Amino acid sequence: MAFPFVSSAFRTMRPVALGAVLVAGVGASGPTRANDDGAMRPTYGLFGTPSLIEMPTADSAPDAELATTISHWAGTTRTTLSFQITPRLSGSFRYAAIEGLLVPGYNVDGGYNPLVPLPPGVNPNTYYDRSFDLRYRILDETRYRPAVAIGLQDFIGTGLYGGEYIVASKSLTPTLRVTGGLGWGRLGSYGAIGSLGTRPTGLIGEGGIPTYDRWFRGDVAPFGGIAWSPTDRLTLKAEYSSDAYTQEVRSGIVERKSSWNFGVDYMLSDNLQVSLYSLYGSEVGASFTLLSNVRNSAVPGGAEQAPTPVRPRSMAERRDFGWTTDPSAQPDIRARLQTGLEREGLNYEGLTLDGQSATLRLRNRIYMNEPQALGRAARVMTRILPGSVETLRIVPVVNGMAMSAVTFRRSDLEQLENAPAEALLARTSVTDGYRLAPRAESGIYPELTWGLQPYLALSVFDPDNPVRADVGLRLQATYKLSPGIELSGAITKKLAGNLDSVIRPIPSDLPRVRTDYAEYSRQGDPAIEHLTLSAYGRPGKDMYSRVTLGYLEQMYAGVSGELLWKPVDSRLALGAELNWVKQRDFDQQFGLRDYDTVTGHLSAYYDFGNGFHGQLDVGRYLAGDYGATVALDREFDNGWRVGAYATFTDVPFDDFGEGSFDKGIRLTIPVQSLLGTPTRNTNTITIQSLTRDGGARLNVRDRLYGRVRDYHSPELTQEWGRVWR
Repeated sequence: MAFPFVSSAFRTMRPVALGAVLVAGVGASGPTRANDDGAMRPTYGLFGTPSLIEMPTADSAPDAELATTISHWAGTTRTTLSFQITPRLSGSFRYAAIEGLLVPGYNVDGGYNPLVPLPPGVNPNTYYDRSFDLRYRILDETRYRPAVAIGLQDFIGTGLYGGEYIVASKSLTPTLRVTGGLGWGRLGSYGAIGSLGTRPTGLIGEGGIPTYDRWFRGDVAPFGGIAWSPTDRLTLKAEYSSDAYTQEVRSGIVERKSSWNFGVDYMLSDNLQVSLYSLYGSEVGASFTLLSNVRNSAVPGGAEQAPTPVRPRSMAERRDFGWTTDPSAQPDIRARLQTGLEREGLNYEGLTLDGQSATLRLRNRIYMNEPQALGRAARVMTRILPGSVETLRIVPVVNGMAMSAVTFRRSDLEQLENAPAEALLARTSVTDGYRLAPRAESGIYPELTWGLQPYLALSVFDPDNPVRADVGLRLQATYKLSPGIELSGAITKKLAGNLDSVIRPIPSDLPRVRTDYAEYSRQGDPAIEHLTLSAYGRPGKDMYSRVTLGYLEQMYAGVSGELLWKPVDSRLALGAELNWVKQRDFDQQFGLRDYDTVTGHLSAYYDFGNGFHGQLDVGRYLAGDYGATVALDREFDNGWRVGAYATFTDVPFDDFGEGSFDKGIRLTIPVQSLLGTPTRNTNTITIQSLTRDGGARLNVRDRLYGRVRDYHSPELTQEWGRVWR
């Protein structure tokens, strides 16, 4: 079956579309009216964060909740993606479109130019703004103490929505909750009761720069309100707002007659909140929020077939070594083992077998959770291998590389099949698989796999058209010539779309390494998306290598080499990558352009535990700039992954252009959460502020770290609960 693929070559998903994917795909257990601590569960307001209406509360969403809110009032549409990063920390990304906002330096054609003042009375079509928020709950609610949170709103944007706050919330009864707080910036612009220093005013030219010189400075004003939930699904709210809406009032798009706002929230389902509001005595507004929790899958138990049970041995079987003298025994065992593994969706590649031990070379092609594949393979081995074989070693291979060597005692499998998974883990050995994998047997290679599937490429945040997209078909194939040697290619044919209709010139003082993306869409139909020959290997203990040659991605051809050091029991990995690339012709056939460059990075990876993975890349980027990319992702046992990254190079912010530096949010969605059946396929969506030439990196397929760590001890331990599934 084919599934839509979201290309990462573009700025790739608008939050409104993303929310629909999440709710349809996760199907998580729904929100209840109370959190684990008994407090009322937070609802989402017009800014897409846990709020009354516009004013924040001290509440936190359940850990790992992902919410997409779309709100509209007074010509302003906000789309916000919020994620509860930890039980106390949450982050939000917001994209706002404001009709008729008068901003100095904002051109009538929609572009920003700080040197051109806006003429009096001139009304631009629509002002687009991106902003990021962070909130941290510093105190939990107790019987006598409120919950207290501190937050930064629009702390890394133009500053249009910039504000900071300290807020407290307390449940007076199980259905009545009060909130009070102090705000700065926008949240301190009406009814100020004092001031803390001087706060810079006006918007930040290109945006994207942390506004640390403004945090908790300037006028401070109180805000607050109440929320009453007469039923599990209905909440009524009233708030006093400290936001003067200065620029919106000056622009004539908001008439602020009152500081009081009123609203009603209703949970239409466990995953959908709808809200209606009366705002500032003159306006009405509405919002809806799509909720999901990425910890949970659509089918919590999975829809795969039940595994083969362990077959206990008799004492006589354990002492029977007669099969070792039968020359026909081993070929028969290998054939039956291959058949048994195929029934479990696993690929047999080779086996070494003696009287008391067996080592299996295994390829897992469908299970997202690697312990599930190992557990199923081990149970098949107990049913087929002779009874005298006590030690069962499984060496999983990825791209022909031996990962770890996972060793079970067969008697432990017999004894602990119905015990908690941790009991088996305590008796299982995980070591480096270097030189331990049996040779791939004849008939396994070469192997051809191919597929035809739809693709979707999205571009967001273009001021002329905030959402552009191409849709089409992708024909892709992989030919495994031998273990570790692969020929891979993909051809795309666009069926419809408007990525090629970008007419706004994108100024750049750097080599145009990414900003000509519209030309690649305009001329590349059909296109050779990639055509590569790759070699993977194990040059030494704890070492992994990759060399890729050919048309590496949509825009570049060349040679890419990578070396990774990753001990099997270590949370730390170190890598190095070096590439020589030449820019491809816009038609994405076999021709090349004049621009070529050497790019590469030294990388450090660290597993912090609890699903958090950090990565630091330092080196040279495609435009010749030098710098570093820092990334932090949180990964869940079901394959969902949510993270963010930022790249800082020696390119000055003004030369980089709008956004000031490269940054983004990325989500990896496991296809199995949409289907409920096992598959290793995923879609990675990158929400990037804008495509610019600074900080641009080569999009190489199958970088090593993400493929290697899956079978190492830290990752296996985290997911070991599925070993008996």
